[in-house]
Amino acid sequence: MDARFTYYDTSVAAKFMQAMQSAGKTLMGSTLPVPTQELVRLRASQINGCAVCVDMHTKEAAHAGETSQRLHLVAAWREATVFTDAERAALELTEQGTSIAAGGVTDEAWANAAKHYDDEQLAALVSVIALINAWNRMNVITQQPAGAYQPGQWGSGD
Repeated sequence: MDARFTYYDTSVAAKFMQAMQSAGKTLMGSTLPVPTQELVRLRASQINGCAVCVDMHTKEAAHAGETSQRLHLVAAWREATVFTDAERAALELTEQGTSIAAGGVTDEAWANAAKHYDDEQLAALVSVIALINAWNRMNVITQQPAGAYQPGQWGSGD
């Protein structure tokens, strides 16, 4: 499959992508654990059907030391015993924050996340969810191909 559009071919898209990459780097430097961030990025990308982001974040997480077992179980995290309560709360918030047409984020999901993360981490978590959803939409709309990503190719936090 060929991409419909190459982001860096126009100055507007290139500037927008640079701003998004800068936001991603800011989030990678937050106190929200990087493994949690990668799990969130992966789960949102699975929900949105963004193959290029699934490829990227699976590889980035593995490169950072995430186990293949946990990566394979992200889509079925509710039934899996390999995730912490904090990670489960983040994944629930991710699912509800990604599928907002289904009713948005419940008070219960928010309270559960707030039980595990302080305000700085919650701000980062919400921002990671928002940013990966933006990346997913850009990549799905323009049909970016998946499979060739190499860890570190685009820097951290995309």
